[in-house]
Amino acid sequence: MDSDVIVVGDGVVGLTTAVTLAERGLRVRVWSRDPAGETTSAVAGASWWPYRIEPAEEAGAWALESLRVYGELARTPEETGVRWVPGVHADTVLDGLGAWAARVAGLRQLPAGEVPGPYATGLAARLPLIDMPVHLAWLRDRLAAAGGVVERRAARGWAEPAAVAPVVVNCTGLAARELVPDGGLRPVRGQLVLVENPGIEEWFTAADAGAAETTYFFPQPGRLVLGGTAEEGAEGLAPDQATAAGIVARCARIRPEIAGARVLGHRVGLRPARAGGVRIEAERLPGGGRLVHHYGHGGAGVTVAWGCARRAAELVTG
Repeated sequence: MDSDVIVVGDGVVGLTTAVTLAERGLRVRVWSRDPAGETTSAVAGASWWPYRIEPAEEAGAWALESLRVYGELARTPEETGVRWVPGVHADTVLDGLGAWAARVAGLRQLPAGEVPGPYATGLAARLPLIDMPVHLAWLRDRLAAAGGVVERRAARGWAEPAAVAPVVVNCTGLAARELVPDGGLRPVRGQLVLVENPGIEEWFTAADAGAAETTYFFPQPGRLVLGGTAEEGAEGLAPDQATAAGIVARCARIRPEIAGARVLGHRVGLRPARAGGVRIEAERLPGGGRLVHHYGHGGAGVTVAWGCARRAAELVTG
């Protein structure tokens, strides 16, 4: 065998896991079903925040480990796509968050009157924003520098990758419904609108974990990303114009200048939510190989990517 590990899936979870393994000295190949730029990760907003992910205690630890790494990557934002940006989480209180929140430097409760829009409370924070097209390209380059390879190849089952490597890592996201199969996976549809930035330098979110409609905007280089939706069970990837108009209107209630911003494009992705939360565990394949499952990250794959990759790598190396 010319590889030690085949990682199936090249979203942010798959690539981060592959980089972690390759930098530990393993010969790694990534099998990618989708062209670069067409994964769910590629259309993410994306900010660091443990959103729509379980189990809560483990997710908090994974998120903090990833926050540490993103802090390092933010030293070279043009290269990595990671920047520190201030902003506000509206309609959120510190007491309602997990233990992880106490370890986020600068996270503070805002007094009444300092939260934009119709919200009575909120949190101020300076957190990483990740420009996903740039970050995914940087991950591929870092993988290549460590000797890893990305191949455009779909897996129709586990026997095929197990024939060329003793360990297979399943980072297929929503596709694990059919490949595992795992009936606990369900899509949570997210739609975004990209507009010209009218001068907004801070991010804003008001995202109830149980709401189908959310309000947020993230200033990314060359664009302002507006969101969004969290539609449980919806699978359509075509942008809905009425939904897009609603997104713009909700964001404009927070910053009126958004209403007149020129629309640059629309994005839709399907978050891979899973009953029981993230699955990171190993099993033996019939031929004696090892299959490490690493999927079900919901709306927080970017947030927990590095922490989860370390855990998955521990299962790969025994």
